[in-house]
This record gives sequence, structure tokens and C-alpha cells, in this order.
Amino acid sequence: MNDILIIGFATLGAIFILLAGIGLLKMPDFYMRVSISTKAITLGTGLILIAAALAFQDFSITSRVIAIILFIILTAPVAAHMIGKAAYFTGIKLWKNTSVNDLSKKYDKKRHTLDSVDNDASN
Repeated sequence: MNDILIIGFATLGAIFILLAGIGLLKMPDFYMRVSISTKAITLGTGLILIAAALAFQDFSITSRVIAIILFIILTAPVAAHMIGKAAYFTGIKLWKNTSVNDLSKKYDKKRHTLDSVDNDASN
């Protein structure tokens, strides 16, 4: 039974990482690529680490796996957000069919700052 769980978690993790790789090739713009890769790779890595913890069944390895998973879950979204924000500020174009651009009227290109006031709420 344990071997089946290990194989299942490792296979699912590898599939999610494969889907992240395919998403990097298929998504139309940089922002979608960052989003898909962050989500899929975080989940895929977590599943593979769970499979490793099940395979070794040692407290020290399991505690390290939990620490690594928590670290990835806490840092990957923040890093992706910061990379996306830097890309937006440097002028990386959105996909031509993007319908919502929440930062379009809030970013001052001359000062490189964001308005803290919500323009939609004041109208």
C-alpha cells in the first residue's frame, strides 16, 4: 500500500511539473507563464517531496520535507508577484486579448510609483 502511495504522489508531482513546462510553451504572455509555472511547480514539487517522505519514513527526513514544502508555499507566490510587478513596470506587454488591467490608471510611469487611492471607488 505504501508503494502505491509513493508511486501515486511521485507520478502526480511529475505530471504537474510537466504541465508547468507545457504551460510555459503554450501560454500567450509572460504574466500567464509566471502564474502557471508558479502554481503547477509548487504543487508538483510538494507532491514529489511527500512521496520522498513516505519512501524514507524517517522523522528527520519528514521534518525537512515539511519545512521545504512550507518554504516553497510561502516564497513562490511572493517571488512570482514581485517578478510580475517588475515586468509590468519595465514595460513587458500584456496579451492582446487581456480584458482587465488593474494597474493601467494607477501606475505613474514618470515617477515609477503606484497610486494608493482606488480610482474606481472615488468615481
